[in-house]
Amino acid sequence: MNNIFDFAEACLHRTDIDEKLQLTTQAWQLYQQGELQFNAISEPHDINQVCFPEKPELLAPKFMARRKLGSPEGVQAFYHALAHIEFIAIYLAWDILYRFRGMPLKFYQDWLQVAHEESLHFTLIREHLRKHDIDYGDLPAHQGLWEHAQDTASDILARLAIIPRCMEARGLDVTPAMIEKFRSINDQQGVNILERIYHDEQQHVQFGSDWFHYQCQKQQLNSDQTFQELILKYYKSKPKGPFNKQVRLKVGFSETELAWLESQ
Repeated sequence: MNNIFDFAEACLHRTDIDEKLQLTTQAWQLYQQGELQFNAISEPHDINQVCFPEKPELLAPKFMARRKLGSPEGVQAFYHALAHIEFIAIYLAWDILYRFRGMPLKFYQDWLQVAHEESLHFTLIREHLRKHDIDYGDLPAHQGLWEHAQDTASDILARLAIIPRCMEARGLDVTPAMIEKFRSINDQQGVNILERIYHDEQQHVQFGSDWFHYQCQKQQLNSDQTFQELILKYYKSKPKGPFNKQVRLKVGFSETELAWLESQ
């Protein structure tokens, strides 16, 4: 296997977690060696054919148990939830490059980088989770993030607005406070993992902004207005603040977008 779309199809439609991580690493290595092909041969399968492991059980967010971080169970639940977010992020990166064809080569290179880094994040969290006597899949997880991918499967602008520029950007807002919280309970390894994720996610959101603006320019659309319309259509409301304004500006948000997000 040496074609990026074959790797994407395998990662999206095979359920073994370790195989998915191995394939992602292999694709990245081939790319680094200049041996990965980017020519699409077949059309993508319907997004509803994407397959997930049997565990964790996926529940609607309202059915997820709420645990406080101050207890061992709360720490387990936090890292399990974070592992799930990073695991689904591997799917999201593979899916955007698999599903949307006819984009410039760099589009596929960028999202391959995201898939590779999300797999590293997941591996780090999973190893840390095991030190807390639990493994990924031992607790239920929410299904909301992938539902956003299903909703935007036919619209690349909507996908870019909702996944990197809404859901992932939210991580830029909340992660600094989480880092301080884990520093306060002397979980230095957890702090190191969160700092790595925070650093990499800024690049991921920047990729989302770059390609969102590229696509708006290509379609002769006002990017600020289009972002607002897509958020209201697919997210159903505005994301709640507070927003990490300094970092959001750094990764491609405009002052107009931030003013709209912060307005009542």
